[in-house]
Amino acid sequence: MIYRISQCDPKKCTALKLVKHKKAKIITKKKIIPKKGIILNPFAEKALSPEDQERALKSGIIGIDCSWNESKILLNFLKKESRALPFLIAVNPINYGKPFKLSTAEAIAATLFILGAKNQAKDLLSIFKWGPNFLTQNKVFLETYSKTKNSREIVEKQLIFLKEFGLFNNDEKDDLIGQKIKKHN
Repeated sequence: MIYRISQCDPKKCTALKLVKHKKAKIITKKKIIPKKGIILNPFAEKALSPEDQERALKSGIIGIDCSWNESKILLNFLKKESRALPFLIAVNPINYGKPFKLSTAEAIAATLFILGAKNQAKDLLSIFKWGPNFLTQNKVFLETYSKTKNSREIVEKQLIFLKEFGLFNNDEKDDLIGQKIKKHN
């Protein structure tokens, strides 16, 4: 499911293309979002992990389709069911090469992959010219994340990747991540 806020260009909107190809349903009213569904939110305090699989199967995955320029609206979705995706690199034409700035389709596909539905993730992205490349470019990350047990392990693996890419390299930042890891115990 996709909660659409209608902020992006419809011609470039990956959510609308997913709906057109019958790979997702649009929700336009916040109160229709399943209460126990996993809401994908880059500002969530907890990382998505394989431990979320059962809840995703029962209550669904909800992508929030909004412009990254207006992403502060996502702060309204900070609740227990929200999950942030770990470090991944976008390959969509709008945010190509940017870490964390995934399209709605990339976010849902990454979620499916991490939760063990790898073929479903591939199928979802097959409707985009760049789709298969997302899985190829992020293969090491996605495979690693899919083998973790919980949010804490995801954050630990993410920290390793961020350090390898030089995006995370001082003690102060290590302390912040350490605090997040403790929070997920």
